[in-house]
Amino acid sequence: MDISNPQLTPIDNNKRIQVMDLLRGFALIGILFMNIEWFNRPVSMLLAFDYQQTGLDWSSSWLVKVFIEGKFYKLFSLLFGMGFAVMLIQAQKKERPFGAWFIRRMLALLVFGMAHASFLWGGDILRDYAIAGLMLLGFVFILRTKRCQKFNHPKTFLKVGSWLLLFPLIATLFAALFFGVSRDNSEVTDDWQQKIAIIEQSDNKLAELREVDLTLQAKESENAINLAEEALEETEKDEKNEIDESTLSPEELIAHKVKKRVKREQEKDVSIAEEVEAFTNGSYGQATAYRAMEAVKALAFSPIFALMVCLPLFMIGYWLVASERLKNPELHQDFFNVMCWGGLGLGLMLNISSTFLTLHPAAQTANEISAVGNTLSFYGQIILAAGYIGLFVKLTSKAWFMRAFSWLALLGKMALTNYISHSIILSSIFYGYAGGMFGKIARAEQMLIVVAIIFCQVIICKVWLKYFQFGPLEWLWRSMTYLKLQPMRINK
Repeated sequence: MDISNPQLTPIDNNKRIQVMDLLRGFALIGILFMNIEWFNRPVSMLLAFDYQQTGLDWSSSWLVKVFIEGKFYKLFSLLFGMGFAVMLIQAQKKERPFGAWFIRRMLALLVFGMAHASFLWGGDILRDYAIAGLMLLGFVFILRTKRCQKFNHPKTFLKVGSWLLLFPLIATLFAALFFGVSRDNSEVTDDWQQKIAIIEQSDNKLAELREVDLTLQAKESENAINLAEEALEETEKDEKNEIDESTLSPEELIAHKVKKRVKREQEKDVSIAEEVEAFTNGSYGQATAYRAMEAVKALAFSPIFALMVCLPLFMIGYWLVASERLKNPELHQDFFNVMCWGGLGLGLMLNISSTFLTLHPAAQTANEISAVGNTLSFYGQIILAAGYIGLFVKLTSKAWFMRAFSWLALLGKMALTNYISHSIILSSIFYGYAGGMFGKIARAEQMLIVVAIIFCQVIICKVWLKYFQFGPLEWLWRSMTYLKLQPMRINK
């Protein structure tokens, strides 16, 4: 295999599929609306809704959950697969090897992701994209073997990607069927009432413990963490001898489960307290040490997330380009009409319904309601992301849209630079070693910060791309990929 692949070069601007740059810019804005909250709150609570909000803050969070949460990293995943297809098709046309080149590209992305998670912000997703990208390359190699060559066509990517996405739904449905036929109403009611009792009793106990912690935090936050850790150690000592729950009376069983829940919640409290301490009172070195440790831990879960979420979306994105639907949308108007109106209509219905379900107090005590809401949310996110793609494909044929929103493509061409710069800006605003606004800026006010950041980035991208072919990080990524410094300036 030719390691250097000298004839493979970055895709010229005139060969780019324009809607992809527009969608990248759009996705970048959505991700910023979502991510800004997790510079102001602990990343260890990621996706946990803040039920203490009211007024405009509640409305902002509710709308973000319906229209943005989970949709835009999925949209970026589809775009990643589209980009992979464009690059692979280019390599095939030039009859050049692709594997070593793409492996270097993904390893470079993994390095970017780990550096981002360690030095700037712990919610990075680039690591997951890099791992899923290597899996996608592995799938391409499998299809090129003699035994699988007959399946080596775009529809295979669509079919395998769709089945991978449907697998969690099928597993959930079978579990629900078993649950439904094996437990009658009286058993379900007893379990639900027991859970309510456990939550009420453990919440009362936790309130007492947290009140003690708050008193200590007023004196010294580190002492509060140490006290909580000591309490957990005592609880673990008490539970060294495993208890057979089937031998306990109903009252004893509730008391035992209350103790276990209190322990779990205390562990969460300690974790959150450590993170808050690192990002409010810690130096940059202390915050970086904390982020680096968490980034290494998170790597253990990245392959699962990459396989079950990112990879199937990469495959579907690959199919959209390889089937030439995205390249020639005018030949597939019916397809994009269904994608647009079906995706927006069904996606919004599922997302609004799931938000009502998951945020209702009953979902906190009834696993069935929570499971239904989360399942609707996951598939609603994918369908709405597809709706956004269909909408953009239709709108790019309109001259008025391109005049009004061509600036999105500027953001999209420098997506990696803009994404990382978001973390530089927001960590400088929120973290204790810089602006020190952690936990102090309300959700509605965060929306105004997003608008200001995007406004400034559009101006910067417009000026930068007037003189340079790539954003600075895009240039570095390409140079690492091709093992050669790429030309940066535009030759006029």
